[in-house]
Amino acid sequence: MVPGVGPVLFKRLAAKFETPNKVFKASASSLMEVEGIGERVASEICSFRNWKGAEDEIGKAESCGADIVTMEDKEYPRNLLNIYDPPPYLYVRGRLDGDERTIAVVGSRFASTYGKMVTEGLSRDLARNRYTVISGMARGIDTAAHKGALSAGGRTIAVLGSGIDVIYPPENKGLYEEIAEAGAVISELPMGTGPLSENFPARNRIISGISMGVVIVEASLKSGSLITATCAAEQGREVFAVPGNINSKGSKGANKLIKDGAKLVEDVGDILEEFVPLAKVSEKPLNLTKEEAVLIEFLTEPAQIDNIAELSRMDVRSVSAALLNMELSGLIRQLPGMVFVRNI
Repeated sequence: MVPGVGPVLFKRLAAKFETPNKVFKASASSLMEVEGIGERVASEICSFRNWKGAEDEIGKAESCGADIVTMEDKEYPRNLLNIYDPPPYLYVRGRLDGDERTIAVVGSRFASTYGKMVTEGLSRDLARNRYTVISGMARGIDTAAHKGALSAGGRTIAVLGSGIDVIYPPENKGLYEEIAEAGAVISELPMGTGPLSENFPARNRIISGISMGVVIVEASLKSGSLITATCAAEQGREVFAVPGNINSKGSKGANKLIKDGAKLVEDVGDILEEFVPLAKVSEKPLNLTKEEAVLIEFLTEPAQIDNIAELSRMDVRSVSAALLNMELSGLIRQLPGMVFVRNI
């Protein structure tokens, strides 16, 4: 809460003085020995008296059910400690595990059906393989990433670009509560902070910093997801991208990442093999009937029920029964217009 002291200066001060208490007891001349601390910031530290403001902030966090996890706590993500500018503390709804295996999955807010389908499938498979899925709870790809992990009964963490008590977008209130129950919602921003555009680039460094690798699914050339990819590369994280439609503006960013050296992702094995060589992907056995085994081969792309029947040379009634069974099993999903597509 000291004006002029952000994550970088906090880290330098903590390294020199060991504890915040010793920082406040230090002389201005001692403080100015720290790189980046000038006379103005040293004066702000020495004259700081807003202890009530700090106590009020802690009280606000407690009142909304949030914990404050500091860099000294074992729950603080170990990966995040290793970046250049880690948050000194995090507001947390839910539970953090400092040593968990984490993969970020992010992308466009204006996601296509293809993008959301791929995202949910990859996130579900990551969760089945006991990876925690990190994303930003934004509309589109981020929402699909959280939902995919939750659908597999896995953990997921949402990193907000607002205060922990400000749910954005508002329609994700239910999702927010599900994530807090099954994983964690976190923020570095003070209580009550709105979702201002300037907050999100800094938020993106946390998404990549907390993760072992970052997967980009659908992103335009000016997407914030590319900022996350840049942060990941600078932090020494693996960068992955899902190829998209070459005629879609929403795929230009992800496709460019692949051209620039990001690893192309077709399935979860492409991600896991970077961390566990020859990793075996955990998948539920399909146990398909003869009819279902035939039909599922036609559903790698969305297809209308009449076209499926024509291509499979099966009658519509049999096709409808088989599709319903596969939908109930979570193997496929139905889109508007009696259109079906396979869940990856």
